[in-house]
Amino acid sequence: MPSDSSKFVYEEVSGWAHLPENWRVKEISGVAVDSQDRVYALGRGFNPVAVFDRDGNFLAAWGGDVFKRAHHIIIDRDDNIFCVDDMGHRVLKFAPDGTLLMAIESTNRHATAQELTARGQVVEQPHPPFNYPTGVALARGGDIYVSDGYGNARIHKFTPDGIHLFSWGTFGSEAGQFHLPHGVLVDHEGLVYISDRMNRRVQVFTPDGEFVTQWDDVRWPNNMCLDANGNFYIAELGALFLYDRAHVDLSQPSGRITVRDARGTIISEWGMHDPLGDGRFFAPHDIAVDSVGNVYIGEVAATYSGGKAPVDWPMLRKFVRV
Repeated sequence: MPSDSSKFVYEEVSGWAHLPENWRVKEISGVAVDSQDRVYALGRGFNPVAVFDRDGNFLAAWGGDVFKRAHHIIIDRDDNIFCVDDMGHRVLKFAPDGTLLMAIESTNRHATAQELTARGQVVEQPHPPFNYPTGVALARGGDIYVSDGYGNARIHKFTPDGIHLFSWGTFGSEAGQFHLPHGVLVDHEGLVYISDRMNRRVQVFTPDGEFVTQWDDVRWPNNMCLDANGNFYIAELGALFLYDRAHVDLSQPSGRITVRDARGTIISEWGMHDPLGDGRFFAPHDIAVDSVGNVYIGEVAATYSGGKAPVDWPMLRKFVRV
């Protein structure tokens, strides 16, 4: 039976997040919601982890001097926080108060800036964990999956204690291959979903890394999340600035959010017919849904546009159902 797309119509709550005076946020690379519907925004700047209540009131911030560059955030059932530090080549686990509990770190030689003049370029040789990791997800039993995408083309699986179990993936566009695996998600049945950004698809795998299927109608996916009813929300980057940071390419698809069912069929699509309109998605990087269905989106407009985005562009956005 077709899903009712009218259940997925949203409007934005303008100016939702109330930041402290003189608090500057360059961009929000990650967003997650805990068991109490507190919103954790992972930003690039002083004290990267900022916490808000559902009404947007600022509660706390921490993480200063911990990250080289914050990239992704998720929260487990006990409200522990997992963050990806891409330039630090590591995944960090924190207690709710910001106490560092565990670090999964790389001891390997990493690609140099000269070897990776632009993260996301062709990576033909697979690396062991990590080489600019991008995303993290948890299975119900606590196993940890990490997408290793900017300097690699691999997915790594770890035990809850951070012991490496195995990896899969090589560079390419065939099934099971990746070109910038940017995000990872595990559903309630244990299936693993990879936002294979530069291949413009989502690939689905078993918990052991066996290919199941793919969704190939996706506009450069960054990250995705699930709501309580099993619907998937995907933050799709689009390509207005993807191939030329100096100019906007209006011939390319713009960023959008899609809501999909378990088969990947689009239930609802949010975007603007005018890619330069005020309400557009400039560079949606991460997405989260709270217990009542509110949607939170973090944008990385400054990096994505090469500094061409409006200086007052909202980096942390909230949408409610209408």
